[in-house]
Amino acid sequence: MSDSRDGDSSPERPYPDGVPAVFEIARRLRAPDGCPWDREQTPASLRPYLLEETYELLEAIDMGHDDQKVIEELGDVLLQVAMHSAIAEEEGRFDAATVSEAAAAKMVARHPHVFADEQVANAEEVLANWEQRKADEAARAGREQETPLDRVPIALPALAWTYGMQKRAARVGFDFETPAQAAGAIAEEAQELAGAQDREQAFREVGDLLFAMVTMSRKLRIDPEDALRSAGQRFRDRFAAMDRDLRERGVSYRELDPTELAAVWDRTR
Repeated sequence: MSDSRDGDSSPERPYPDGVPAVFEIARRLRAPDGCPWDREQTPASLRPYLLEETYELLEAIDMGHDDQKVIEELGDVLLQVAMHSAIAEEEGRFDAATVSEAAAAKMVARHPHVFADEQVANAEEVLANWEQRKADEAARAGREQETPLDRVPIALPALAWTYGMQKRAARVGFDFETPAQAAGAIAEEAQELAGAQDREQAFREVGDLLFAMVTMSRKLRIDPEDALRSAGQRFRDRFAAMDRDLRERGVSYRELDPTELAAVWDRTR
């Protein structure tokens, strides 16, 4: 449908301007005369779509310099928020305004250095104060036994979950002091892995080594997910170059011995 602001005689858009647009569309899709598929959805059935749209947004951000793609993917994530809010509103639980106001109130409460007169020295102090306020909130809600690590969703992929737990632990003071100490832990775990006597021990040591690598990444202020994804992309591009080389020569991987294959790999640098 054409935008009514084009100046032609097309019907007006079935949604308002600005942020309310997507929330109105979600309500319309869920209406009795709306879309049969959208009306059947539940928070549980929408869960995989929310995850998928989030990853697509992250991919668009990683690609960079394509604002239109980022706008599209942000909109898809926002539509998921709108759908969940519309379902809750139908059930009389809460609505989109409640979600927005709750998020705003939480940000105000956790940023007294912006919205009140508290003073902070740097970003690290902001994070430390943030953790303390979350602990206070948990206590007021009757969750006194909750630790900072309990607030990291266990449903996250393992790398992100580990990174999140480590960051939370560091905010309360449990951390290596320097990257050199983290590097020492990597060396120690690698040695233990090399000396593993069976698969069960190797399994544990691989986990410990990966955990130590996450620690090192964090101490260097590098997101391990981003670093690993970048390494994977470099491997993918280089492997594609090697694959082209072999196809142009009419040679398959299995026709080459390891030394010859390594030589082809080296040529793709």
